[in-house]
Parts: sequence; structure tokens; C-alpha cells
Amino acid sequence: MDDSGIRLPVDTTEDVRTRAAGVSTQVAVLPVGSFEQHGPFLPLTTDTLVACAVAREIAAAYPVHLLPPVTIACSHEHAAWPGTVSISSVTLHAVVRDIADSLRRSGVDALVVVNGHGGNYVLGNVVQESSALGERMALFPAAEDWETARERAGVVTSLLTDMHAGEIETSILLHAHPELLRPGYETSDFVADDRRHLLTLGMAGYTDSGVIGRPSLGSAEKGKALLASFAESFGAYFSMLTADGGKDEDDDGVSAGAGDQK
Repeated sequence: MDDSGIRLPVDTTEDVRTRAAGVSTQVAVLPVGSFEQHGPFLPLTTDTLVACAVAREIAAAYPVHLLPPVTIACSHEHAAWPGTVSISSVTLHAVVRDIADSLRRSGVDALVVVNGHGGNYVLGNVVQESSALGERMALFPAAEDWETARERAGVVTSLLTDMHAGEIETSILLHAHPELLRPGYETSDFVADDRRHLLTLGMAGYTDSGVIGRPSLGSAEKGKALLASFAESFGAYFSMLTADGGKDEDDDGVSAGAGDQK
């Protein structure tokens, strides 16, 4: 592991070839995170670490091609805090489209974007537009997957309240990367449920610390249960993308994001 805590895939080209021989449709999984403030106790790479943890859990349970993460994305609402870095939504859209095109040229027909940052709104557009063109793409986890995971893991805070650096993210890092947490999450709870002007004011309009949620309630046990729930929820996506035609009779192939969470 490097200093960031992000574990990169270590497959060889032969590993990919062997995996492909056992499936009818190859599915790639692309974690997309961000590089933004997460209060004084979580690292700037938190969203990327979360996306990678979810993607690794998926790769351990399903025959998918795990890709390295996109580590800088759309974090403009966090610009008031030092260290935050963003790219434009146009750039992120182009990066994901280029990756999907490259994968198809090498025989990987389906792409799942695992989003760790709710501010990456454009990922929903990428999936929607790609699906309309007949390409196999999905966005994971959807809001329903987050809610199911929250309930199964015993996360007390609602998804509305647990917006950023709260119980869920703290729990996942306590499980997956406990060495990266700094002191302070036990005393940093802050709630701001009415965020109707978030896109205009940014996070600084609602929190001084950068935290919106209850990180004090986080635990490694909850983090482990959250990831296990995501792996189970992914089964429906894998079946949909690998079925004939790449879509389910009752599903349009597009998964919604989790609003402004994380």
C-alpha cells in the first residue's frame, strides 16, 4: 500500500485473458472518487478510498475487470477548503467516455462506474447517454443500494443527514483504512439537513468544519457490513449487464446516484 492507502489492481494481461474466457460478457468496474476536504480527520482521498473499497468488494465476488480509480473529479462545492482539487464536469464526462470506448475496443462491452462522490452529478448523464446509444453501462451504488446498506449495517444516521464525512464514510475507512483516520471524528458531529442552496453557496454555506453528519457513530463493524451489502446489491447489476441485450425487461439500464451525499 502506498501513502494514500489506495490499492491499485495488480492483474497481468494474462489474468484478464483468463477471466474473459469464462464469461459471455466482460464487465469492467471503474471507481470514481474525488480529492476534496473531509474535515480535519479524514483524508482528501476519502471518496476515492470508499469507491475503491466498494469496487474491490465487487471484484472479490464477481468475475469483473477491476480498473484503477479516477482520483480527481467534480468537487467545486468544496473549493473553500485547502487541498481540494477539481476538474470540470465536461472533462470527467470525456474521461469516462474515453475509458468505455477503449474497453470496447479490447473486447470489454460493459462498464460499471462505482461513484464515491455525490457531487459527480455528470456520471449519471454519461450512463444515461451511453445507455440510449445501446451501450452497456451502469452507475453504482444507486440511492436504493445506499439505503439498503445503511439499514443492514445498522447505520443510525439517515442518508439526508449523513451527507459528508459522516457515519458511513467514517465507518468504511475505519474498516478498510483505519490507519488513515486522524483524531477528532469522535467529536465532530454537525447536522445541516436543509441544504437547498448547496449548488449556489457550496459547502462553506452550511458548515465551518467541512463535516455534515455524525462521524462519532462510525465503527469498523458498520463499515464491513456496508461493503458486504454493496457486494450483494451488485448482483442485480451484473445479471442485467451480462444478460442477452444487456438490459432487464423492467429496467432501463440506468442507475441514479445518491443525490448530494458524500
